[in-house]
Amino acid sequence: MEPNERVVKAKQVLAQHRRGISGREVDEPEDERLPPGQHFVNNFPVLDLGFKPDLSLDDWTLTVDGFVANPVTWTWGEFQSQPKIDLVTDFHCVTTWSMLDCAWQGVSFRHLIDVVRPLSSAQFLFFESYDDYTTNLPLEVCVDDDVLLATHWNGKPLSRDHGWPVRMLIPKRYAWKGAKWIKKITFSDRDQKGFWEVRGYSNTALPWNNDRYG
Repeated sequence: MEPNERVVKAKQVLAQHRRGISGREVDEPEDERLPPGQHFVNNFPVLDLGFKPDLSLDDWTLTVDGFVANPVTWTWGEFQSQPKIDLVTDFHCVTTWSMLDCAWQGVSFRHLIDVVRPLSSAQFLFFESYDDYTTNLPLEVCVDDDVLLATHWNGKPLSRDHGWPVRMLIPKRYAWKGAKWIKKITFSDRDQKGFWEVRGYSNTALPWNNDRYG
């Protein structure tokens, strides 16, 4: 599955342009929740690589492997049997929009960690999606209690546009670190850059540092 190169180029240019932007000065107290260079939206914009996988729940699986004591491959039924949590977070996209107070439901990443039991050598994570998208993070980033394998947004199942049936949610990072249509998670002893990271996006992706482009 090849990404739409026009979409890729446009997002690269936007992220590079925005890396030097400082936050707007505003008087509304609510804007204290807005990272530098961001603006509020009330909808949920759709961004992808120009391809949305056509998935069936009968065929969907999530594989978790690498430096773990108990690698797993969950079917949809097995994933659904895991305990669910609800949380409310803000959501920040590198293309400059932010949504506040999004309600999510899904499986806590901490629960996944408890299931697979990472080895001491596991320091990094590599995420792979059904559209062949990839991204990466240090393991320590994903032990926070707001990191989620999300299935619902604002009370409804995720749409296909937004990663149905399961996407990653990492609220303290720009949203490109939260892979949609998640397929595989690998625990590793080394950092392996993903799709946007090898194209110049920041490897750390911290919204409050305006940390968009390397």
